[in-house]
Amino acid sequence: MNFNYINRIIRACKLDVNLYEEVEADKSATLQAAGVVVLSSLAAGIGALSLGTSNFLMAPLLSLVSWFVWAYLVYLIGVKIFPESTTEADHGQLLRTIGFSSAPGLIRVFGIIPNLTSIVFITSSIWMLVAMVIAVRQALDYKSTWRAVGVVVSAFLIQSIILVMILNVL
Repeated sequence: MNFNYINRIIRACKLDVNLYEEVEADKSATLQAAGVVVLSSLAAGIGALSLGTSNFLMAPLLSLVSWFVWAYLVYLIGVKIFPESTTEADHGQLLRTIGFSSAPGLIRVFGIIPNLTSIVFITSSIWMLVAMVIAVRQALDYKSTWRAVGVVVSAFLIQSIILVMILNVL
């Protein structure tokens, strides 16, 4: 890992608005964003090892698929259904910003500490949600944070419904 990459991860965790603008514009940051998603999911897998190793092994693959679907849903909802007059984004921009919004999930590695798992996972989930709203607001050039919240919540609900349907089929 190079210093620029680590610096971007730290800035994402700090909820640095400029970082999200930076990675939105940097097409070479897509692999970095994928790396953040994988690292965050590995941290979750380590943090949840007490629940079994299958979580650790499946987490990166499922996280990458989820990240791709999530970014596409946000694109459809935010750009096609609820755009502001200044909204201009593509799927790649959302992949990059949303990928970096999973950086706070790195703290989930501390879930391996007995009696801290729930606290760590709840804290990281809230932190990642806030980062996601910032990422979506910046990528979609929204002036309204509430509109970004609505897009994130809508995408979450749709993705949850899809996941439940897939699990029912399997």
